[in-house]
Amino acid sequence: MTGPRRRPRLRPLRRFAAVSGVVTAIDVSVLLALTQGARVPVPAADGAAVGVASVASWLLHREVASTGDPFTRWVERPSAFVATAVLAGALDLAVVTVVAPAVPSRVGPVVRAKALALLVAGAARVLAYRAILVRPTRRGLAVRRSRADPPGELRLTVVVPAYGEAARIAGTVRRLDEALAGVDAEGGVEVLVVDDGSSDATATEAEAAGARVLRLPVNQGKGAAVRAGVLAARGRTVAFMDADLSYPPDQVLRLLAGVESGWDVVVGSRRHAGSVDVARPGLVRSLSGRLFNLLTAVVLLGHYRDTQCGCKAFRSDVARMLFSRTKLDGFAFDVEVFHLVERYRLSLTEVPVTLVAAPGSTVRVGVDALRMVGDLFRLRRWSGRGAYDLPVAEPHGAQH
Repeated sequence: MTGPRRRPRLRPLRRFAAVSGVVTAIDVSVLLALTQGARVPVPAADGAAVGVASVASWLLHREVASTGDPFTRWVERPSAFVATAVLAGALDLAVVTVVAPAVPSRVGPVVRAKALALLVAGAARVLAYRAILVRPTRRGLAVRRSRADPPGELRLTVVVPAYGEAARIAGTVRRLDEALAGVDAEGGVEVLVVDDGSSDATATEAEAAGARVLRLPVNQGKGAAVRAGVLAARGRTVAFMDADLSYPPDQVLRLLAGVESGWDVVVGSRRHAGSVDVARPGLVRSLSGRLFNLLTAVVLLGHYRDTQCGCKAFRSDVARMLFSRTKLDGFAFDVEVFHLVERYRLSLTEVPVTLVAAPGSTVRVGVDALRMVGDLFRLRRWSGRGAYDLPVAEPHGAQH
């Protein structure tokens, strides 16, 4: 027997769009009623309309906001809302006062002036909210919280996503084993190679070298491979590194130390002041990487100097919470992880790395860069729709 059918709920993005539409309609309606009906001068009428619309906006957004999305947390801060409303309202009033006749006899000039004012005020509102939210988000990332030890049979798991790496995966596994021998003696280490649907002997070579191997039936992408590895990991700290070892394997020790000192997430950064870049990437790759980091502002509020470094580590419980909810299978999955760290109010720190030359990269700068940009906007859309919201009964990072 089935229970009563639930009424469908509007997704957060649609709820916000609906509220914005209602608020805009209230704003314009009050303005027209006062200027055309009561013959109130435009400046006074627009001031009243903006005031009424601002009150309606606050009340309605408080009802529909999904504050899991870092970009909507302004509803938790009345002072931020008031300051932004005053700024946007002043711009709205200034535009309408300049563009519209003081005592208009027709609706058209008022509507055109108001449309321009709404565009200007809306842009100011978006920029102001972002500026307001940046500081508390970045401050929250930098706060380590006291937590119980994470679960896991071993001290460390290193996940290595691999596709078509038969020629060098055995060497990668051996080098990791050598670099982590001390950790292995003090709690256990596993190197978990995730064969991302390779058509060569990647899995066989990895197993022969002593790695634990997880095979994906078809090639899905680095994000999918890392996700599968993290969710299968047995370590209390879970790290991942690229199969080409463009970051020397002893870098994992720095990541491990960071997690064990209390950070939820520790990420390598090639642009950290202490990093050493021996490889010197080409101009095109370097410029495309910097441009992509700028574009991450579409979905991220934190200041990350390098989102794409293939050298990251997590507490095991945090890793499972994050990667059980990631959706991107390609190279932009790193940005998705950063977004979820912000969303769930986790702590994160960057550490320096050494980057060395590693021939045979599977990254195609042009094609993959375009796909990554597309994934950023998919991520923003999913976030606005509430796709990453935690279940009500499941605590987020600030609570567990």
